[in-house]
Amino acid sequence: MIRKLLAALALMVLALAQPVWAHQQKIVITTMANNPRTGQLEVSHRVPMHDAEHALHDMKEADIARNQASRDAFAVYIGNHFRVMVDGEPVALEVLGNEVEGAYLWIYQVAPAIPEGAEVEVRSSILTDIWPSQENRVNLGEGTSVETLIFHAGDGFKQGRLP
Repeated sequence: MIRKLLAALALMVLALAQPVWAHQQKIVITTMANNPRTGQLEVSHRVPMHDAEHALHDMKEADIARNQASRDAFAVYIGNHFRVMVDGEPVALEVLGNEVEGAYLWIYQVAPAIPEGAEVEVRSSILTDIWPSQENRVNLGEGTSVETLIFHAGDGFKQGRLP
């Protein structure tokens, strides 16, 4: 009886010890905030590496962790699937760079700062063309004054205010 209990407990521990990053998480978190020191709008996208690699499966080398070309290709993909508008005009986001941190790929974009309190329109269709269950969260602002916009497949632009 005790052996069965110990065996069951060991199986539970092994199941819980499986790395979360080994499976598709299907959630991208983006943060948009003005940086008063640089006078720029800074946008950072946190994408689970496994999801990014799966999205790039058609490439010869979709090795996000070790291949800069793969990271750059995914940054271009992000640029094509994330849009910001202010007063009906598109904001020209420039890819600043990317890096791998743990199980995540970070993509960084910048643009001239948006006026404080401005209403923005955002569209995030990152990976929704691959997984209909994909969820993208866009946090407008940082710290304690954050507004979060949530996107799913088929969503268009959503409005929010950048503090």
